[in-house]
Amino acid sequence: MSEDVAKRAGRGAASPTRVRLGFLYPPTGAEHELYLAGEALDPRVSVAVVGVRISGGDDEHASHHLRATAAIANLALSARVLAHLRPASVMWACTSGSFIDGLAFARTQAAALSEIAGAPASSTSLAFVSALQCLGIGKVAVLATYPETTSQAFAEFLSEAGVTIDRLDWLDAPSGPAAAAFAKERFLDGASRLGVPAGGALLLPDTAVPSLDLVGPLEAQLGCPVLTANQVTVWEAARLAGIRGPGPGRLFTEGTT
Repeated sequence: MSEDVAKRAGRGAASPTRVRLGFLYPPTGAEHELYLAGEALDPRVSVAVVGVRISGGDDEHASHHLRATAAIANLALSARVLAHLRPASVMWACTSGSFIDGLAFARTQAAALSEIAGAPASSTSLAFVSALQCLGIGKVAVLATYPETTSQAFAEFLSEAGVTIDRLDWLDAPSGPAAAAFAKERFLDGASRLGVPAGGALLLPDTAVPSLDLVGPLEAQLGCPVLTANQVTVWEAARLAGIRGPGPGRLFTEGTT
């Protein structure tokens, strides 16, 4: 982050009575989790969610549509709106739209958003990596909502970041709304069948899925940390803003900053 961005970010977070967490989100129906989890962190926290234009409609999880959604020029339209709100941190709250072109591009996305919005920035995919590092976990099982090709792209992204994918399964949802419509039992049953490697964690990528309420039951069922997309997104937003507070799962109780 440049010196100019650091100064602007400092002005945005200076008030002792407010710390605004900013999220860029492809509207699919789980936005409420960002508000609920973000504002439960600390009385000073407020949340701003700005929508991002999505490519592909009912087939938005296809790789070529994800690349269009993930384009920095597309994200910049929404990031400029957040800049007016002077956020303390900014998250591109979309897993597939941040991993689709690999680790280097995800980092380039985050750097561009930081410059535009004037605050430290990251994304959901990078937040998964950050959360695993903070928990000291290097091996995972992944239960993805996406079609096979997109699910494999997430596994490749994690591998680039040094994470070992021990088990991978996918639920073949063609879009965020389709994934959001899955019953909770589908995730509970899928996780039970998939299992988790010893000393590992279960990852549930896809910010379209309301998943915060799944963390506790899955951790109890599996006996390991469970990381979901909206959970790690809020956790990383808080970490970048210098906020510590309560949240779902072992990540918020055991993850160090």
